[in-house]
Amino acid sequence: MMDCWKGAICSSWIYPTLIICANGFFSTMRPSESFLTPYLTGPDKNLTVEQVTNQVFPVWTYSYLALLVPVFLITDYLRYKPILLLQGISFIVTWLLLLFAHGLVAMQLVEFFYGMVTATEVAYYAYIYSVVSADHYQRVTSYCRSITLVAATLAAVLGQLLVSLADVSYFHLNAITLASVSLAFVCSFLLPMPQKSMFFHRKGVSETLPQPDKAGAGLSSNTSSSCQQDKGCAPADTGPTPAQQAQQPEPQHHVLRVLVQLGKDLKDCYSSRKLLYWSLWWALATAGFNQVVNYIQVLWDFRAPSHSSAVYNGAVEAVATFLGSATSMAVGYVKVNWDLTGELALGIFSAMDAGSLFLMYFTDNIWACYAGYLAFKACYMLLITIATFSFTAATLHS
Repeated sequence: MMDCWKGAICSSWIYPTLIICANGFFSTMRPSESFLTPYLTGPDKNLTVEQVTNQVFPVWTYSYLALLVPVFLITDYLRYKPILLLQGISFIVTWLLLLFAHGLVAMQLVEFFYGMVTATEVAYYAYIYSVVSADHYQRVTSYCRSITLVAATLAAVLGQLLVSLADVSYFHLNAITLASVSLAFVCSFLLPMPQKSMFFHRKGVSETLPQPDKAGAGLSSNTSSSCQQDKGCAPADTGPTPAQQAQQPEPQHHVLRVLVQLGKDLKDCYSSRKLLYWSLWWALATAGFNQVVNYIQVLWDFRAPSHSSAVYNGAVEAVATFLGSATSMAVGYVKVNWDLTGELALGIFSAMDAGSLFLMYFTDNIWACYAGYLAFKACYMLLITIATFSFTAATLHS
């Protein structure tokens, strides 16, 4: 019976998609996040705005930067699920510290663990491609991305309603968030373990990595199974045959070959000037977006101090997320050749993004500041969607 159940799980793309979407929903359902700065500078943690700006929030920036590349490689090597579990643990530690720890060092630890959370997000978006066939990629991608947008919007609306109408404290908002991320951690346990990954455990690795012909023939003749052929998912209990084990390269040699191949792929990929330009824009735009999102609550608190003004952070985040998802979706329905007009759109909307940043900086009106943030996030989501199309097209043509 257990073997039949595992076989049913393996033969369907629906089960892992449902579980990973549940994980994404609960991990993004964080109603307290829109009110982090008022919570840290309020009576619960009693930090100053200067401490939050100069000593707490920068820890996330640098820890995220330091962890991103090694976590990406480890994620692929460990085949995603262990990293999703690590993300769940980091989520729980982050909110336990937020709830019960006090002092500047404790809040810096919060930012470090949150840097671990964001660095491991790559596992969420990469996991599903390792357990479903390519025929379902477009559908599961839309599900995984849509559910996080829905959860972010609902979380922001819920947080705002609880604060404005029910007078719920920021502490209890964080308790609700802790319960949500704990459910996400439980969901990650239920995910089937992938048998392949993008680099270190990819199917037909012998065909893409340089190795002896005999080993390559042995590997390629034994890499398929009925489950893989049917739905792109390998059985959890099926391991390599003794012949495969004898023919597989030593682990350290295999890792070295993968890294060499990865370096060659990067060199070939970025030999295209157009692809290099889009990549540089993507990196700089994402870095700028993360910095704005990281510090925007500090700016709002400066324009309208939370201890003496009504706080509408959750409502603004909800509207911003909705506008961002709407503009991203609209791009897919606009009949435009982005290969020809993509760079023009990039320049126009990047200028609008810059204008919204100047507006937020120079205005003293909190509502104008909110409007600038809405415009900034909508333009960024529009541009990142265009960049995805153009990046993909440039990759195919390179």
